[in-house]
Amino acid sequence: MLKRRQTFGKYRIDRRLAQGGFADVFQAYDTVEGIRVALKIPHAHLLSGDALDDFRKEVRLTAALDNPHILPIKNAGPIDGVFCIVYPLGLCSLDERLGKRLSVQAALDYGEQILEALAFAHRKKIVHCDVKPENFILFPGNRLRLADFGIAKIAARTLSASGSGTVGYLAPEQAMGRPSLRSDVFAAGLILYRMLSGTLPKWPFDWPPPGFQRLKRRVRPEMIDVLRRALELDERKRFADCRQMLAAFRKVRARAEAPAVQRERRRKRKDPKKDWQAVRRKQFVKCFGKKLDLRDECGRCGGPMSESMLACPWCGRKAAAYRGETRMPCACKRCKRGMKLDWAFCAFCYGASLGPRSDRSFSDKRYEARCPECKGDLMPYMRYCPWCRTKVRKRWKVGDHSQPCARCGWGVLREFWDYCPWCARKMAAR
Repeated sequence: MLKRRQTFGKYRIDRRLAQGGFADVFQAYDTVEGIRVALKIPHAHLLSGDALDDFRKEVRLTAALDNPHILPIKNAGPIDGVFCIVYPLGLCSLDERLGKRLSVQAALDYGEQILEALAFAHRKKIVHCDVKPENFILFPGNRLRLADFGIAKIAARTLSASGSGTVGYLAPEQAMGRPSLRSDVFAAGLILYRMLSGTLPKWPFDWPPPGFQRLKRRVRPEMIDVLRRALELDERKRFADCRQMLAAFRKVRARAEAPAVQRERRRKRKDPKKDWQAVRRKQFVKCFGKKLDLRDECGRCGGPMSESMLACPWCGRKAAAYRGETRMPCACKRCKRGMKLDWAFCAFCYGASLGPRSDRSFSDKRYEARCPECKGDLMPYMRYCPWCRTKVRKRWKVGDHSQPCARCGWGVLREFWDYCPWCARKMAAR
């Protein structure tokens, strides 16, 4: 059992993300590359003799699956005598995302990505055997990636079970130990039905399943026909594989939303308040996108944000920990914001000292001020000197027309923002 802050090869363990019957998954910090990764460590009693050889073959097979919607393997092999697989770290699993409200368009977008990943695997004649929301990892930009290829096959040979997979997403023939490409089709159909109706069908999978009335209100009959064919109990009546299902899905997706949902979307687009907000934000990005390095969106309102902001300037939601991908070579372990390799401290929070990761000194065109204490270079919107940890007293501005915030004194754009992104203070009505 790995513990927090324990050193494991070149990795430092942050926390355990998931625990299963076959393996545990940990979040860890790569002390060489300066990034966070996910470590999957199979239970030792399952990996001995032939099972370990099979596991290595499956790892090589997964490494050859080059697709934007399949989770790549960064590394695999023994670390401190323990076999481990290293993956890129995502934001959350699809299962966690389904705990929040999901629009029809978002569900259809996720559904197409799910089918693209499985269609690519089926083109290679690979059956996943464990298709479920927990095995789809969400990355920035709403990109889903499918993980755990081949794991279920090994688990089936090393655990006492009638069939591999996860209860709740098993096709009937897979539960009897006869998985096929059509079994993945059935599991994908269950995930799609859950996303669109909010309910997961259960055995004996009678049609119509629970949640069918809500499904009818949200999507057209053509999309319901695709789901019904995917969820046929007789595997011979299902799509032959996910390539065939993806083609049928794309054929009806353009007009998949039910008329009532489309009317609601048109009504919202015509809302002058919503239109004005979109115009205002678009103009803001045009004027200050480069200056503020606007590459992220608020998780609540979708407004444009930058890594250095501690709150959303549109809705005021605080962002103590950064959730996007930083352009810096490493990140602060406390606030997750970027750091350069020669910095000793985080420039955005008062986190513990990590020390410089490199003996070199790196220049940067973004440096435009100096710390009065140590004379170290400073970038705009730094809160602390990355060299001596002194609090920055400089009142940073945003362009030539920004006005000082009444609380923190930093520059704010009253013609665009409703809140100060540096201290979260609500501004007076314009």
